[in-house]
Amino acid sequence: MAAVTTVALQSLTAAKLHPPSQSVSKSFKPVTRRVSCSLHDDLKNLTLNCVEATKIAGFALATSALVVSGASAEGVPKRLTYKDIQSKTYMEVKGTGTANQCPTIEGGLESFAIKPGKYYAKKVCLEPTSFTVKAEGVSRNATPFFLNTKLMTRLTYTLDEIEGPFEVASDGTVRFLEKDGSDYAAVTVQLPGGERIPFLFTIKQLVATGKPESFGGDFLVPSYRGSSFLDPKGRGGSTGYDNAVALPARGDDEELDKENNKNTAASVGEITFSVTKSKPESGEVISLFESIQPSDTDLGAKTPEDVKIQGIWYAKLEQ
Repeated sequence: MAAVTTVALQSLTAAKLHPPSQSVSKSFKPVTRRVSCSLHDDLKNLTLNCVEATKIAGFALATSALVVSGASAEGVPKRLTYKDIQSKTYMEVKGTGTANQCPTIEGGLESFAIKPGKYYAKKVCLEPTSFTVKAEGVSRNATPFFLNTKLMTRLTYTLDEIEGPFEVASDGTVRFLEKDGSDYAAVTVQLPGGERIPFLFTIKQLVATGKPESFGGDFLVPSYRGSSFLDPKGRGGSTGYDNAVALPARGDDEELDKENNKNTAASVGEITFSVTKSKPESGEVISLFESIQPSDTDLGAKTPEDVKIQGIWYAKLEQ
């Protein structure tokens, strides 16, 4: 069935149960986007098809009303407030998908209304609703674009219980420093051709600064595999064989070096947040985020892909 753009965009927040086959892209900077979407219900598979009409950057604007209202597609649990989630028992949450959702806000203001001061952000939650992977253009000078993917991971990819200092300066700028929490999750997506891209969704050691409508920064992306992980030939970073057993004399060859010498070095990603709604009396803020980070390198054996993650984020600020 077909649906209007507004209804189609609402299913983005339901992507944790039905990952979208297409997604909109780029940053939260205030520019204009036009998106044509259709919603298809094929038996039990709910998919969203969006065609980008221009160079688009209004993902936050298109979905912010949905995020703050807690609306949900049919068959998906309604987004709950933090208070509602705390009142539920384990059995009431089990199997509903609620545990993979970030809270919403009831009431509040359609802006960032937190007074200047030093706060401590608790219950920071990042819930992805879209995963895309960067692809190179056909020609040398073609503009790179992001391919839509199919999510292969179960409902275990939301980051939650993150905390750290959050400062609001007198000039309106904000600064958030990530300190602790469940700040990483292993995720795998599949490209249209069948290739699977594993990566570690994270915001470790993030330092985000800027205006509330667009603030962000760099963060650390640890190696997807640890140094003790052994590949199919028994080679590892801190254990296992030094090279492929059948090729001891060729172990230092250039083409085999990256396979034999495992690299567990961390890489860097970047993320942008926006705040479109806040509730000063409870210190709650909510809106959208967009992160671009590298994928798994197979311990240095392959070049990482750029993965773009878009979704919802929530935080509770305490003085």
